[in-house]
Amino acid sequence: MLDRLTSMAAFVKAADAGSFTAAAISLGISAQMVAKHIVALENQLGGKLLARTTRHQRLTELGRTYHERCKLILAEVEAADALAAQVKSEPRGLLRISAPITFGAHGLVPLLTRYQIAHPLVEIDLVLTDRFVDLVEEGFEAALRIGPLEDSGLIARKLTPYRLVAAAAPAYLAKRGVPVDPADLAAHDCLVYAYRSRNPDRQWQFQRDGRTHTVDVRCRFQANDGTALVSAAIEGAGVVLAPEDVLRDTLTSGRLVRVLPEYETPSRSMHLLFSPDRRQTPKLRSFIDAAAEHFRP
Repeated sequence: MLDRLTSMAAFVKAADAGSFTAAAISLGISAQMVAKHIVALENQLGGKLLARTTRHQRLTELGRTYHERCKLILAEVEAADALAAQVKSEPRGLLRISAPITFGAHGLVPLLTRYQIAHPLVEIDLVLTDRFVDLVEEGFEAALRIGPLEDSGLIARKLTPYRLVAAAAPAYLAKRGVPVDPADLAAHDCLVYAYRSRNPDRQWQFQRDGRTHTVDVRCRFQANDGTALVSAAIEGAGVVLAPEDVLRDTLTSGRLVRVLPEYETPSRSMHLLFSPDRRQTPKLRSFIDAAAEHFRP
């Protein structure tokens, strides 16, 4: 059984081109197949569409009416196909992302807001947690991870390392003294990030001239949010080791001062994870590209 829309297209081409041969060349089929399509339509309609002689052809009365309707139908089909292709290629729908609390609130949100401006049909559900979520079981399309990766079977896209900086309030340093060596921090109050999924980070590392200096810090204040730790540091509660982007404004304004500026703190690796089994929709593919560009190593 011949396809009805293909038969309509063959009929319209034959009518517009003036011959079966010209229609066949345009459609990439044989003239005999064009004739079969038109005969099939005539049998279904119960009347002739084209009156043919050896020298020319013309539309019958039924053919003229049917010709106009076929052109409208074929135009609608073409428009529907174009719309479907646009829907498939344009990012849209809900994008669920998991990220660590402090990084997500400070480092990731600027990217997400710019991404939504570029893709207004995408809705974002950002879940901030330091817990390692199960992307497949919990319905996340992507997750940002900081630190060493476990062998999870997920695809990992390497991003720029996450840089930490040590800082304290001028009033605190005036009272307790300015550390000049990482070992001096053992005598200071340090503000420690407390992870939900592992022990608080009480062992701080610094690097200088190829050497790594490790110090076990004393902690009287810990929190699972970097913003809270920075606020405590501003109030003079101690020395904080926090992400550079979280500290940037406070360092610029002078509310905090960088501690041990001659030493570098080891940067933590950062990756964007997504499942190899999940079909890369336009929204996921475009977000991966945007994150890779924004956090380019």
